[in-house]
Amino acid sequence: MFITMTLTVFREGGQGENAAFAAIESGAPSDGRTACLFEEDMENMIKIVTADGTAEREFLAQLRERSGETDKKVTEIVTAMLEDIKARGDEAVKEYTARFDNENPEFYEVPREVIESAEKDCDPDFIGALKRAASNIADFHARQVQQSWLTPKENGVILGQRIRGLHRVGVYVPGGTAAYPSSVLMNIIPAKIAGVKEIIMVTPPCKDGSANRDILAAAAIAGVDRVFLCGGAQAVGALAYGTREIPKVDKIVGPGNIFVATAKRLVYGAVDIDMIAGPSEILIVADGNANPKFLAADLMSQAEHDKLASAILVTTSAALAEATDAELTRQCALLERNEIIKESIANYGGIIVCRSLDDAVDMANELAPEHLEVCVENPMEYIGRFDNAGSVFLGNYAPEPLGDYFAGPNHVLPTSGTARFFSPLSVDTFIKKSSFIYYNEPALRQVKDDVIKLAETERLTAHANAIRVRFE
Repeated sequence: MFITMTLTVFREGGQGENAAFAAIESGAPSDGRTACLFEEDMENMIKIVTADGTAEREFLAQLRERSGETDKKVTEIVTAMLEDIKARGDEAVKEYTARFDNENPEFYEVPREVIESAEKDCDPDFIGALKRAASNIADFHARQVQQSWLTPKENGVILGQRIRGLHRVGVYVPGGTAAYPSSVLMNIIPAKIAGVKEIIMVTPPCKDGSANRDILAAAAIAGVDRVFLCGGAQAVGALAYGTREIPKVDKIVGPGNIFVATAKRLVYGAVDIDMIAGPSEILIVADGNANPKFLAADLMSQAEHDKLASAILVTTSAALAEATDAELTRQCALLERNEIIKESIANYGGIIVCRSLDDAVDMANELAPEHLEVCVENPMEYIGRFDNAGSVFLGNYAPEPLGDYFAGPNHVLPTSGTARFFSPLSVDTFIKKSSFIYYNEPALRQVKDDVIKLAETERLTAHANAIRVRFE
């Protein structure tokens, strides 16, 4: 079985950035074209496909139909912004912030005392939950820490590897309609554990010009060093190239809208980045004993992120598929973001009925989803069979939001099938490694002929000479 899915760039972010996007979005495909793909299933909230080797491929091919026009336009805009920031620094960053986010932000750099006092302005229950989540996240990521090592050999040779945290990291945190304190914890805590010397956070100002207090509280709990009120591509450019006030970083991490994602892609090479995030996605593998109420709720937990989000159930039971569809209709009507959910489910959601769980496992590995729920009897038996997934949730009582907020594993995950070769954000994201070699004269003499032979075979005579001169 060979199935692939391609998802376009995540668009959640500050209110100004969304307004800017709306001005250039006219090249996107119309809702009418997508709706016709699902016309035959208007009685269902979600399309149900019976896998026969062809139907499921056609269904997934429909999901891949996206326009690239908007991406090209955004790239042109972001490229011009980045060049402007290179030339004019803070002046350009502040102008873009005024244009897209707020004309009168309370601060450019948020004072330390404002960051540290943010907890007092927040709901105490929220702060308690945030601190307990931070403890779980820290405990999980502390187990990822690698140690430097050194190996002496009998002939006097010493080999080793040194591991240390990056010097300075930039963390992008969305604002406006997509302010997620949980992402602050997920990005900053692993960096601190890795030994990053300085963490710079950038986030758009709120509508009243202030910093989002929930985000500041999370940043204080996680251990941020400095915070600047700026967002969008201009914030990414400032971190990548450095300005008089915002220092240049070694790596930029954190989610953002299409402008942020495009800017991160364009500055890669000048700095490192974590990944290019696509729209959120979930794939659930379920047998006939799964609870349709749970399945529907979990599918919608991702669909509410974005109209481009993908929510797919793969099951062996046609009856379960129908029951889940009915639950989607019932529950969706009760949810605040039901219009987003409906559009996401209609365009990029689906239920695929497979012949066996083996086929469902194969499909999951081909799709390589961001989030994979395994709602089957004895889910632990399947741990070793799912090779491609950002994060795996096992059993009926490990829903995806548990990982988003609290359990400890990171929620910054590879999307759009990149879990085939990318890993979740982790302590490893924030470290660098150097190897070292020590040979004494007898040890080098013992191997010199081999090194010379290899160098001369590659016609790199200066390499060979650097060995030979030591024994003439």
